[in-house]
Amino acid sequence: MQTILVTGGAGFIGSNFIYYMLGTHDDVRIVNLDALTYAGNLENLRGVELDPRYTFVRGDVRDKAAVDAVFDAYGVDTVVHFAAESHVDRSITNPEIFLSTNILGTGVLLESAKRHWNLRPDDKYCREYRAGVRYLQVSTDEVYGALGKTGMFTEATPLSPNSPYSASKTSADLLVRAYGETYGLPVNITRCSNNYGPYQFPEKLIPLMIRNCLLGKPLPVYGDGMQVRDWLHVRDHCAAIDTVLRKGRVGDVYNVGGNNEKANIEIVRLVLAATGRDESLIRHVQDRPGHDRRYAIDNTKITTELGWAPAYTFERGMSETVQWYLDNTAWVERVVSGEYQNYYDTMYGNV
Repeated sequence: MQTILVTGGAGFIGSNFIYYMLGTHDDVRIVNLDALTYAGNLENLRGVELDPRYTFVRGDVRDKAAVDAVFDAYGVDTVVHFAAESHVDRSITNPEIFLSTNILGTGVLLESAKRHWNLRPDDKYCREYRAGVRYLQVSTDEVYGALGKTGMFTEATPLSPNSPYSASKTSADLLVRAYGETYGLPVNITRCSNNYGPYQFPEKLIPLMIRNCLLGKPLPVYGDGMQVRDWLHVRDHCAAIDTVLRKGRVGDVYNVGGNNEKANIEIVRLVLAATGRDESLIRHVQDRPGHDRRYAIDNTKITTELGWAPAYTFERGMSETVQWYLDNTAWVERVVSGEYQNYYDTMYGNV
């Protein structure tokens, strides 16, 4: 049975990935390592708590002893590294935590994987590893910087990050590449476009706009709202990661996009229409520093070489996403109030 260490599995994409893998494969075991910072919510995983193939470990990827203990205890043979500080606005006001978690945490994971998987870990020249092991770094299209009105990011696009967040993710990607090149560690990197779907933290665009619409509160829109992003349903992203784990060439980077370029203001108007509100709620606010104007992903490599393609149309994905938040307002309010952070003590307080 494959044992996958999922870091940050209590977050938005990580929790969806755990559901996807346990629901799609019988031959996997998941160990979820999460520090339960503000964006980590164990309530997201109520549906798998009793699954014998699922284990939760509270720990920080920067903690070498904690990471080594997970490798030792569970015989990890695959790492899918989601754990990261990811909100650009937070990186502008507090970049230090992004540098620490996103760069140093990645370094700790890579080093532990190398030591546990290398057949002769004390021999710096040994590039032989246990059969079937793989380290997959989940990254972002933001490492490429910004595009003009035309063009798309390919895997060969130079890395040119414009925020402390994207710079920290770029640094982590380069560390992963270096471990592959220097030590022969079996690695892959996936770079995705903007994800949307259930369990997303309410500070992100779509859940924030849905909640404000329901409360009749103003919808803050940066600048003119014409920043363009490629939107990818989170379940399609999870399927892409699974595909790379099983079919990807060791050492390769794969871009994952949804083929849905939309301006932020267009997303806001879709949410307004879906919730029955009018555009009088829109409030244009000062744009954030270094705000990239446009991203667009060319996913030709993963579609042609590995056979993955997004299954969700944007219309279906948005309809289901809005409905999920309408059906789960209690979940949203627990996140906004901070009550969700008590769930660990409720479930594991006596452990």
